Amino acid sequence: MKASTKKKESGKSSVLLDVKPWDDETDMKKLEEAVRSVEMEGLFWGASKLVAVGYGIKKLQIMLTIVDDLVSVDSLIEERLTVEPINEYVQSCDIVAFNKI
Repeated sequence: MKASTKKKESGKSSVLLDVKPWDDETDMKKLEEAVRSVEMEGLFWGASKLVAVGYGIKKLQIMLTIVDDLVSVDSLIEERLTVEPINEYVQSCDIVAFNKI
């Protein structure tokens, strides 16, 4: 038997996030720019779309891919997406889907 000299590659996950604004007057373009401005090693932003919630409010639904060993989605939300200056636009974030890839 030959021992593998390759380093085991970290797993990746595909995550779908709902990013909710404070109200119907929140500039959703700026909200998305603020979210995408977050950079971390192992974090890759993907496609996004605006989804109507009701009463004129829309939420941002955005895909991201993470390297499991480098990025914790919980800390991404708690320490990056819901703190200043991004919390000027973002009220809350919810994980809609989380799949290993």
